[in-house]
Amino acid sequence: MAAEHVLVLVSLDPETSHRANEAVRIALGILAGENDVTLVLLGPAAKILGPEIEDYVDGEDTLKHVATLKKLGQAFHVERSAIPPADGRSGDWNAGGPAVIPISTEDLAGLIARSDRVLVF
Repeated sequence: MAAEHVLVLVSLDPETSHRANEAVRIALGILAGENDVTLVLLGPAAKILGPEIEDYVDGEDTLKHVATLKKLGQAFHVERSAIPPADGRSGDWNAGGPAVIPISTEDLAGLIARSDRVLVF
């Protein structure tokens, strides 16, 4: 049986919702099951890659999951408008983190269309 392509879309704010961490944990579990995973962060979910993640709900666990995903070579597709500007005011967003692929709404539509399954958080 061929591996399925699963898209995990996260739009929840990790500052206020434990479900953002759960989404990343679930994506890691799906990837460990030898499925192809596309991980998408929209809006406030981009904070998952921010320097303050440890201070958020379940942040220490999220940080560990992101580090593991990075080791596995998993890129994060991030809504272009949610990526903080590189002007020094937003801290070290994604410093040393996983690869980031900026996406537009049109790009997201294409990713969804090519997926066998979509999980939305």
